[in-house]
Amino acid sequence: MARVCGLAGSALTSTPTSSAGPRLLGPADVRSLAERYDVRPTKRRGQNFVIDANTVRRIVRTAGLDASDVVLEVGPGLGSLTLGLLDSVAHVTAVEIDPVLAAALPVTVAEFAPAHCDRLTVMAADALRLVDIPGPAPTALVANLPYNVGVPVLLHLLATLPSLQRVLVMVQLEVADRLAAQPGSKVYGIPSVKAAWYADVRRAGLVGRNVFWPAPNVDSGLVAMQRREPPVSEVGRHRVFEVVDAAFAQRRKMLRVALAGLAGSTAAAEAAITAAAIDPTSRGERLTVQEFTRVADSLGA
Repeated sequence: MARVCGLAGSALTSTPTSSAGPRLLGPADVRSLAERYDVRPTKRRGQNFVIDANTVRRIVRTAGLDASDVVLEVGPGLGSLTLGLLDSVAHVTAVEIDPVLAAALPVTVAEFAPAHCDRLTVMAADALRLVDIPGPAPTALVANLPYNVGVPVLLHLLATLPSLQRVLVMVQLEVADRLAAQPGSKVYGIPSVKAAWYADVRRAGLVGRNVFWPAPNVDSGLVAMQRREPPVSEVGRHRVFEVVDAAFAQRRKMLRVALAGLAGSTAAAEAAITAAAIDPTSRGERLTVQEFTRVADSLGA
């Protein structure tokens, strides 16, 4: 009896086989599926569907996946990337906020990759509200993240799912630059520091706008992350992130001024920053995540 791709809750797993791989979606397929399900991409949900099979192959290849990986995909849309992932890994859990798209994805996989149906779980859910994932724990996040919530989703999933060891996400190019920026860069900021808390981050390539439907007004970038142990902190991540937020809320101010509210006064902030072996006249854009952690520990809870 043929297996039918199911919705979340079944969480089936299998090992990739030598059966014929999925047929990837092209422009005509994407538009046909959109018409079938009366899907109209919306800016509100940051929907831009990949229509180029070579881009899908490139993303899967760049992600460095193997047959044992369990991939979490956020915003699968019409299934372009999902089909590419299914042929390379043990399981894909796709999280889709649009109920129409969530219901359609298993049908699409059954049509374009029938041999891989048992590797798919679809969750009709908001990725920003996820607290756990049914079935096997995901080892990698690979996704074309919606432009409007890419950074919050990424940081939420890294905080919520410690099993995620590798990440490859496609985001708006300027967001990719911010995530991978180093201290001293003009675009170094809150996303840069918070991403660095969890992982080593790097830019992994440029993606042109013509591989999407509808085509966005900007190019996209690939960001790769390899999880590592976070900095050792006495006060913990939440307090460190409070310090980061305060430092960049007044980006052009010296740290002793920017952190005065957290410390209780400018003098107290200066004393704490100095005790952390940081120049209190420095600005947040110059500090590494490790230095922010030292400042947070010095400020205390």
